[in-house]
Amino acid sequence: MSFPKSFLDELKARIRVSDVVGRKVKLIRRGREFVGMSPFSNEKSPSFTVNDDKQFWHCFSSGEHGDVIKFLEKVENLSFLEAVERLAGEAGLEMPQRDPRNVEREREAATLIDVMEMAAAFFREKLKSGAGAEARRYLDRRGLRADTIDRFGLGYSPGTDRSDRTQLMQHLKAKNITVAQMAEAGLIIHGDDIPEPYDRFRNRLMFPIADARGRVIAFGGRALDAEQKAKYLNSPETPLFHKGRGLYNLHQARKPAYDKGTVIVVEGYMDVIGMTQGGIDNAVAPLGTALTEEQIELLWRLAPEPVLCFDGDKAGLKAAFRAMQRARPMLKPGHSFRFALLPDGKDPDDVVRDEGADSLLAVLRGAKTFPEMVFNELISGERLEGADDRARLDQKLKLLIAEIKDETVQKHYRRSISGWLWNHFADVFGWRKSFHGTASEKPKFFNAESARDRRDNLLEYRFEAELLAFLLAEPRLVEIYVELLGRLNFKYQPHKSIFNEINELVVLRPNIGRDELWLALQGRGLDGRLAEIRFSVPYGFAVNNEFRDAEARLLEAVAMFMDRDQYIELNVEALRLSPDEISMSDYFERAQWIERALKTSPLAGDDSYFYKLGDYYREMMSKSEVVLEEKLRSAAAR
Repeated sequence: MSFPKSFLDELKARIRVSDVVGRKVKLIRRGREFVGMSPFSNEKSPSFTVNDDKQFWHCFSSGEHGDVIKFLEKVENLSFLEAVERLAGEAGLEMPQRDPRNVEREREAATLIDVMEMAAAFFREKLKSGAGAEARRYLDRRGLRADTIDRFGLGYSPGTDRSDRTQLMQHLKAKNITVAQMAEAGLIIHGDDIPEPYDRFRNRLMFPIADARGRVIAFGGRALDAEQKAKYLNSPETPLFHKGRGLYNLHQARKPAYDKGTVIVVEGYMDVIGMTQGGIDNAVAPLGTALTEEQIELLWRLAPEPVLCFDGDKAGLKAAFRAMQRARPMLKPGHSFRFALLPDGKDPDDVVRDEGADSLLAVLRGAKTFPEMVFNELISGERLEGADDRARLDQKLKLLIAEIKDETVQKHYRRSISGWLWNHFADVFGWRKSFHGTASEKPKFFNAESARDRRDNLLEYRFEAELLAFLLAEPRLVEIYVELLGRLNFKYQPHKSIFNEINELVVLRPNIGRDELWLALQGRGLDGRLAEIRFSVPYGFAVNNEFRDAEARLLEAVAMFMDRDQYIELNVEALRLSPDEISMSDYFERAQWIERALKTSPLAGDDSYFYKLGDYYREMMSKSEVVLEEKLRSAAAR
């Protein structure tokens, strides 16, 4: 069966070659490509390369090469049809019907592409003419250079509502383009109830919208007359254009996003253009709608954790929450979003133009993680006065977390956000306790000023850096202690970001090595702090000593975290306590027990404590894996 070329192009655009190849070949990222051992021959050094940007793989040892479809044909012995069917299922695409008219439709689509390019050339020429003077003045006020205007192919659509409404139509007619073709391309308003067809876009600054291959498939037009009804007007749905499936600037941002390891999503076309002119060339925008499921999957093909950048006002925050609602059910290990909220209601183009690209990059580096935004959504506008309010927030959290379909992601979100929620309650209601005195005494309180003093203590900064050094040197520690580490609350944002990146990479690539982890962390905006940690004494200790020694030192650092955060395990459980005196007394006794346990740790010279703790965690991890295997066998038997 032959498939329409447009279908195969869309299929390849939705599937990342490295994801498919990575199921059969262990890949390591090197620069813009991935490398691994050939699946076609036995070799000692990797000669197999994958390039997602080119949608291509090549095996130097055997000479084999091809696209993602050919890989499945070669490795799994599938037919072309079977390979396409499997990939279409993964990409969420319906297989084309066995219709001989598909070839004719392809020819028609190619003709429409030609029509759109003619229109784009017409708009570009009109921008340079006398009619485009007002559009040029607008672009000058926005600070756009001539090379930027050319790069994005900006143009001008002449005419008004009262006169000259058919300039584009007459131009295309002169090139033997029919009215039916223009209507199908969405360039004119045409119908049985319209006596005379006329141009859809009039007196507007024109933004060509391209597909992944850089071909013009639609237009966006910005009104230049304040009295025009719609400020922005996009092409309608056509055989070429589906606004929920594409992204503005995708064809130009794909390679920079791949090179930098991230992609930035902004709200408007001018934001993309202004950022690109400022040197931030990995930006895209939705096509006049909120993010769709198809666009989310497309973004994850570009980078595992795109940054959504919104205005910092109420409307921007509302837009962020809408995007979260759409993305929450789709979250999966290794694929999430970050959220950058701009100050003072500015948009990205304003920041780059007024303050420079570095100011915007600083905002992007401080982007909040998805769990942090869920927490903000949880407490936004909520009243906190008593137990009823806390119960309502607990229930709200359960409903938000339940929207996440992936059980692993759901579990870690619940754990992290529950801990933050307790800390929030603690700040509001003054729950934080100083564990001194007898079991019969009520816990003492300390004020917010003393909490800030503890947070800013230089020792805390050192303990966080030491812990990260051990994880960088021995990534296996992340796999063994994932549950324990998930309870920690880093106070310093760079350390928090590094820990999140390490954790995600280990989840995404089990058994990742030290050098592979280091390479994967490059280019994520954390290189300076990572280099400092890598050349620290704790990192050298972990590299030059036995694994168990690094493990013991890691657990010592974890103990300091638990001490600093006042035994966060108990704090989380405190949410379930009733206000009666017996429960509070029991809680206080358990806190004292942990304090005594810490005093027998390496802080007091007893290294064996943490070796025993390590053995305990490994034993529990092994048991959980056995239970999981038994459950899987039982499910398979049913």
